[in-house]
Amino acid sequence: MTATVEITTPPTDPAPRRRQVLRRLRRSPLGVTGFVVLAIAVLAAVLAPLLAPYSPAQVHFNAQFQKPGTVGFLLGTDDLGRDILSRILFGLRASLEVGLLAVCVALLAGVPLGLAAGYFRTLDALISRFTDLLLAFPFLVLAVGLAAIRGASLGNAALAIGIAQIPAMIRVVRSETLRLKNLDFVAASVVDGASDGWVLGRHVLPNAISAVIVQATVAIPAAILGEAVLSFLGLGIQPPDPSLGTMLSDAQQYAAKAPWTAVVPGLAIMLVALAFNLFGDALRDALDPRSSR
Repeated sequence: MTATVEITTPPTDPAPRRRQVLRRLRRSPLGVTGFVVLAIAVLAAVLAPLLAPYSPAQVHFNAQFQKPGTVGFLLGTDDLGRDILSRILFGLRASLEVGLLAVCVALLAGVPLGLAAGYFRTLDALISRFTDLLLAFPFLVLAVGLAAIRGASLGNAALAIGIAQIPAMIRVVRSETLRLKNLDFVAASVVDGASDGWVLGRHVLPNAISAVIVQATVAIPAAILGEAVLSFLGLGIQPPDPSLGTMLSDAQQYAAKAPWTAVVPGLAIMLVALAFNLFGDALRDALDPRSSR
């Protein structure tokens, strides 16, 4: 009897893999719902200057605390008579910008460090201790502290949130690198004399990208919530620029008199964060090679 050895190799043609992932995503009602909500939110944010009936900073002193459904003010107005719909659209744009910028910061720092920690044993201890140091601080505490040090602005808020998300990204990439470097096709490449940079760039990173994408979909809603908290505390986007967090902060003293001023931005934050989480969960299941759906 002749023994056969099965060698695990990476997929050579990504097209069938992409079709399989899309088919699994389409079979997930929650994932499709999350994607549709996200698509609407992104379009609304991009087209905010065209969709908003008023400037987000425009005041109407004769139309304060107008209820939702009032002619000319679909979602009502706030204490200064500013149109809530217009402020929601521009605030949503700011929240998505912060979320994307923060995740980019986490990716730029977390992916290389995670690859190095998982592949090079000599660097693993040093990078792991750095990760543990950052993880010693809760996410929001670290973000608030960094934002307070650098000052209040959209860019500083995104940077602070992105730095706070680096440890999670390092851990995900490190875990995938440890798993992949022990597979046969990576070992065969090393035996053939491939350099460490070639192995990481040609074999490890492309096969770890699925986990990175899923982590990014989880990190974006966390960044949006983090921006809302920072803006609520006065450490994020500053007036007169609109933000969902600043809208909540401004509305807290009028919540009993005009509850819609707090409910509408709160619902916007909740729906966008929930949509990201639903889509991220569906994407994780679709990218899982062990899934049989």
